[in-house]
Amino acid sequence: IKYDMLVMQQHNINITPIDDTMLLSYALHAGEHGQGMDELSERYLGIKPISFNELTGTGKSRVRFDEVDIEKATNYAAEDADITLRLHRTLWPQLQEQGSLQDVLTTIEVPLVPVLSRIERRGALISRELLVQHSAELGKRLQELQGQAYDLAGAAFNLGSPKQLGEILFDKLQLPVLKKTPTGAPSTAEEVLVELALDYPLPKLLLEYRSLSKLKSTYTDKLPLMVNRVTGRVHTSYHQAIAATGRLSSSDPNLQNIPIRTEEGRRIRQAFIAPAGYRILAADYSQIELRIMAHLSADAGLLKAFKEGRDVHTATAAEVFDVSLAAVSAEQRRKAKAINFGLIYGMSAFGLARQLHLGRHEAQQYIDRYFERYPGVADYMDRTRALAREQGYVETLFGRRLYLPEINARNKMRAQAAERTAINAPMQGTAADIIKKAMLAVDAWLQEGKVDAHMIMQVHDELVFEVAVAEVDLVRAEICRLMSAAAELSIPLLVEAGVGNNWDEAH
Repeated sequence: IKYDMLVMQQHNINITPIDDTMLLSYALHAGEHGQGMDELSERYLGIKPISFNELTGTGKSRVRFDEVDIEKATNYAAEDADITLRLHRTLWPQLQEQGSLQDVLTTIEVPLVPVLSRIERRGALISRELLVQHSAELGKRLQELQGQAYDLAGAAFNLGSPKQLGEILFDKLQLPVLKKTPTGAPSTAEEVLVELALDYPLPKLLLEYRSLSKLKSTYTDKLPLMVNRVTGRVHTSYHQAIAATGRLSSSDPNLQNIPIRTEEGRRIRQAFIAPAGYRILAADYSQIELRIMAHLSADAGLLKAFKEGRDVHTATAAEVFDVSLAAVSAEQRRKAKAINFGLIYGMSAFGLARQLHLGRHEAQQYIDRYFERYPGVADYMDRTRALAREQGYVETLFGRRLYLPEINARNKMRAQAAERTAINAPMQGTAADIIKKAMLAVDAWLQEGKVDAHMIMQVHDELVFEVAVAEVDLVRAEICRLMSAAAELSIPLLVEAGVGNNWDEAH
């Protein structure tokens, strides 16, 4: 879609919402079903289109598209065009009835397509040498962890096999079974290992092994192989129509999940480097979802903390633990931070207790005290849950909808999960809308050609750029201004920007 629209732009062909049926469906029904043309065709038109695999074959018998019989290729292409137009004629009138959703499509999603295309084509420069060295070191560390795991288990086993791991943990070592799989076997899922790791050394070691193994296979081994021979860069693909909240996702490579809190994750970011004569500039929104919560809830205490420029976690700690700001300890701030972010995601007392290693009763006391100090937040959450149950969806500040089909489910656990989503989605979705609007504003400025700077990545609340050394100060100031102005909230949007020779230095 991005390629087709880019070609249309180059040939001065007008681009309207008719040209992107996938995004049209996404604006109408995000989270309800997939947005691929084949699925939409069957859903709305009752037509099963010719699949690409039918046309080209699979496996060893697959042929390139240019090797397909011309008549079959013509029928396939003509059917795609016909179905796209039919889908548009079906969905566009539905969208016109929903003013806010039409605005989301026409002012955010469709204008973003060429912006993402430019980011993808520019790509990011990486250091193969650093990644190869890092991969070798990870391999050595994984071998050490494997040996330690054998010692703790008293036997050799396949650390990647859930069956063998279950036998070691629950049969041989007799660790408590916290959860079972649908087949009735003891679960070795990450959440189970996290809880067991609080009391037992082997699960803790296994978590480290899994984390490092994933980094090695996904990034340090794979990224050097993904460098384009022509450009010498890696070129991710961004996807607009997948995440129900409006967040972008990326693949080949996935740049959204590189850890930032661990040393090993930061080392991967160090391999994303600036070319000669340039610097990496990374600009991200500070605590944007908490700021959105303050705006949506209009809670006087939260608004005051942000307007006065106070550290909101310290301010929350002072309220919850009933101490002065100056008396807040590092441990109290850590707990307050967990409460602030946990409640945004609808965390229960049980979840908070597990995260902070507290008793459930103590965790509930913290939550109760939080809501006593910030009653506007409690009122907002109650209103949001009630509205979600009534209309079946929630909205972002800009009118994007997230449907919640299980909000009134008879199954209590499913209904509660939908309620948690109802609380978080307006904040996460509004944050996604804001950074998309920021990308549009920043790209429009960059396209004026007055500065030598390029947007090369978007990672959730962060935008990453390559900037000519001589223009770093000018570009940093303007990007921060444009990102801060992307939305008008009752409190300022704070943008923090750093500069370095690589992504990690800039963050």
